[in-house]
Amino acid sequence: MYDDILLPTDNSAGTAAAVTHASELASTYDATVHVLAVMDTRNRFESPSSGIASDAWDDAERERAEDAVAETAAMLPERVEIEEVVRSGVPRTVILEYAEDAGVDMIVMGTHGRTGLDHYLIGSVTEKVVRRAPVPVVSVRPSDD
Repeated sequence: MYDDILLPTDNSAGTAAAVTHASELASTYDATVHVLAVMDTRNRFESPSSGIASDAWDDAERERAEDAVAETAAMLPERVEIEEVVRSGVPRTVILEYAEDAGVDMIVMGTHGRTGLDHYLIGSVTEKVVRRAPVPVVSVRPSDD
């Protein structure tokens, strides 16, 4: 039923919670987990970089994405087959494009649990993926522990 599961990561608490679900699904269906981190390429004045020099921003984003993939992949059980992927672009767009291009059957992703004004101002990558994904999406909130 599910041969390929996409697990986007930003190495947040939401991702850590999603790893548990992706692990269970992958183990149940003998699926490959595609761990994807996105290097955010939006203009550095429009993104959380607050005006950092372009090269420094790109280097920091690359390192952050590579670390996120490696750390998330390390949380998955050894018995699960893993594809580690780093792409660049706008996170919601890259996640949706990768899901279609790689032919994944499901997306499992964490949420940040933002509400109110924070949610309105910052938005939610997970929410945008849920609304536009060509496959089922499991969204996982971080635990209160």
